[in-house]
Amino acid sequence: MIVASQLLAAGLFGSMLFFSFVMAPLIFTQLDEATAGRFIRAVFPWYYLVLLALSGLGALTLFSIAPLEAGLMLAIASTAAFARQVLMPMINRLRDQSLAGDAGAGKRFDQMHRFSVLINMMQLVGVTVVLILLTPA
Repeated sequence: MIVASQLLAAGLFGSMLFFSFVMAPLIFTQLDEATAGRFIRAVFPWYYLVLLALSGLGALTLFSIAPLEAGLMLAIASTAAFARQVLMPMINRLRDQSLAGDAGAGKRFDQMHRFSVLINMMQLVGVTVVLILLTPA
């Protein structure tokens, strides 16, 4: 079960790194703003679904053998669900309002976007800790 847990955590780590440091920058440097916006809105639900699945399964595999690591993976799964179901729709709505000329929505969009980046970084730190703790000495 520990090998499955390690593979799930490694897959989660790799997925997060690839999306955050390869895909997202490429999207915004290679596509025009309107196309990038539509594309990122289509990709993010899948990104969070992958995070939720890998961290949720990781939590289940770790529950009886490594409760601390399981708790970290559960926290990642929970924040991925929150980001997908609550935060992302709010950010999209605020972005639409901002593009329609609502300056207050633009400021709120910036705040919520920074919050989503913070969550993502905390998730990345969490899975890094899990990988370190699961690595044999």
